[in-house]
Amino acid sequence: MPFSSGAFPGAGQALFYAEGIVPQLDTVQLDSAHGPGFTHAPAQLDKYRSQLDWMDRASLDSRKSRDFILTLTGTR
Repeated sequence: MPFSSGAFPGAGQALFYAEGIVPQLDTVQLDSAHGPGFTHAPAQLDKYRSQLDWMDRASLDSRKSRDFILTLTGTR
């Protein structure tokens, strides 16, 4: 994710989105200092799927990501 993307929804929160062929069984695991939390409510799943879709669109492709990392490490 390039710095130019700025802040994004869900930053600072670790989450795991488990999805499968039966959407009603999708689950989100959120990690916090108090332990993991799980949600499977449709509105919450939509929210987290939306955040992940935004991150996918803002992310660099593999070539640009590699070049960005090499620039940060000073090897390019």
